[in-house]
Amino acid sequence: MSNIVVFGSQWGDEGKGKIVDMLAEKAAAIVRFQGGNNAGHTLVVGGDKCVLHLIPSGILHPGKVCLIGNGVVLDPEVFCREIDTLAAKGVDVTPRRLMISKKTHVIMPYHRRMDGCREAARDAAGKIGTTGRGIGPCYEDKVARVGVRAADLADFKLLQEKIARALEEKNVLFRHLFRCEPMDPAAVFEEIKPFAERIRAYLGDVSTAIQKVKKSGGMVLFEGAQGTHLDIDHGTYPYVTSSSTVTGNAASGSGCSPRELTRIIAIVKAYTTRVGGGPFPSELSDEVGDYLQSQGGEFGATTGRKRRCGWLDAVVLRESVRLNGPTELAITKLDVLSGLSELKICTRYRYGGEEVLYPPQEQNALAHVEPIYETLPGWNEDITKARGYDDLPENARAYLNRVEQLLGVPVGLVSVGPERGQTF
Repeated sequence: MSNIVVFGSQWGDEGKGKIVDMLAEKAAAIVRFQGGNNAGHTLVVGGDKCVLHLIPSGILHPGKVCLIGNGVVLDPEVFCREIDTLAAKGVDVTPRRLMISKKTHVIMPYHRRMDGCREAARDAAGKIGTTGRGIGPCYEDKVARVGVRAADLADFKLLQEKIARALEEKNVLFRHLFRCEPMDPAAVFEEIKPFAERIRAYLGDVSTAIQKVKKSGGMVLFEGAQGTHLDIDHGTYPYVTSSSTVTGNAASGSGCSPRELTRIIAIVKAYTTRVGGGPFPSELSDEVGDYLQSQGGEFGATTGRKRRCGWLDAVVLRESVRLNGPTELAITKLDVLSGLSELKICTRYRYGGEEVLYPPQEQNALAHVEPIYETLPGWNEDITKARGYDDLPENARAYLNRVEQLLGVPVGLVSVGPERGQTF
């Protein structure tokens, strides 16, 4: 059975969680391979809304194995809160079906403090729009080779040594740069200790777990967070996240061979949204943008921030196709476009006196492009009850067909509402 990678093709918030939840029905294991609790996947099952930040979306399917890979940065407190919330809903979140890689890096209290201090110190023009969850500083410690890994939570002596070593440098910054109180290593250890004691039971070898599923003939579903254009290398730098969000990281972020990644699904929201700072060429600051925001319920699942909305941008999608190599597209929130008399798709940019098909790569170049649009007729019909392609009105089908033509990738899945049954 083909393994599947699900990735976001825009700036995140494309509806990956819902698609993963649907695909998880046929998977033996679901792996989260990057990011932290700065991302939230919203699922609606039987009218009950559930937002997950760290635990893979497949946890709502009984019997499925859910794995948190080494490419993730894990906040122990958030993880424990999440398992408690799910357990209260009757979901099995025991270690027999939920595992954290021993190589996963851990977000510490000083990472959250550092994140908040830095963002507060920036002027309005320099703010990145970080969630303040400590994700960036944790990835920094990982690269600097001073990070705390999940396995360290089972070795209190090593954990105390690492905390003390990390705070030697960070306390200098807290005291002299940010003018705030230094953090006490002993107090940090005591804060993290009760969560460490709970998490120990969940630690394991994710690489081996994936290998076992493969040998048994089962399918592995790889779940990313955020979107391609928030990728640390390929996104709209510096308005990006701190990890690699592209498909290639599914292998390194979970501990398996790239050969295991056979079916690649690009999640494409039927329009475009973005949270936080950064350039957004097709953004709409008018009544249409307000309509998309209102109809789509566009608020961040993690922060509650209002999402900026705009027309579908085929230029950023074309780049996502180039970087990720999807075998198919999953179009989400198509129903939100109902009621608009005409729709626009940005097919190329005008930049430096030329028309370009891909985003220019200079820093902040997207803030200086002029989007070139193609106009299509809209539709007024309610499509939330559609259960197949033929149930859609002609203009909705034409819109999907045009997206296929522009990207050269077939549409394999369409979502017309938040419920599980509203995807075909």
